[in-house]
Amino acid sequence: MSTGFQATRDGVAVQLDAGEVSILRSLVSQVLGLVEPGATGDDPLERALGIGSAAPPADPVLARLFPSAYSDDEDAAQEFRRYTEATLRDAKRADATTLLETAEPGLLTLTAEQGQAWLRALNDVRLALGVRLEVTEEVHEEIASMSEDDPRYPAYVTYDWLTYLQDTLVRALW
Repeated sequence: MSTGFQATRDGVAVQLDAGEVSILRSLVSQVLGLVEPGATGDDPLERALGIGSAAPPADPVLARLFPSAYSDDEDAAQEFRRYTEATLRDAKRADATTLLETAEPGLLTLTAEQGQAWLRALNDVRLALGVRLEVTEEVHEEIASMSEDDPRYPAYVTYDWLTYLQDTLVRALW
C-alpha cells in the first residue's frame, strides 16, 4: 500500500503501485460518469451563462455531491442551484480528468495545482462511496470488527485507503 503523499520542492509526491492506480482510475471514472455536464435551458443566454435546472438531484450520491446551499429556504436553494450546478459539475469533471490524466504507477510527482485537483477528486470519490456504503462516523470501528469474509470488507477498506490518501495529501499541500 502507498506510503501516502509527501511534500516536495516541486509540489507533492506519492508512490503508487499498478493496482492502486487501477482502483483510483476505476472509482474516479465512475464518479465522472455520474457527474455529467450540467444541463442548461434552451435559451442561448442560459447556455452561455451555465444556468440550469433548479431541481435537486434524485440520486443520493449526486445529492451529496451537490447539496442544497440553503437548507431552510427552498426558493433560495433552487435559485442558487440554478445558477451554480452546471459550473460545479464542470469543475468536478475537470478535477476527475486531471487525476485520470496524471495517475501512473511508480513515483508520481504532482504540482500544487494538480494536487489540489486530486484532493477535490478524491473527496468526490469518498463522498460517493460513503453514500453507497452508508458510512457513519464509526466507520473505523466497523472495519476493525468486520471479518475479511464480509462482502462489504473490500469496499470499506478501499474507503479507508482513500481517506488515508486524502489526509496525507492535505498534510503535504499545507
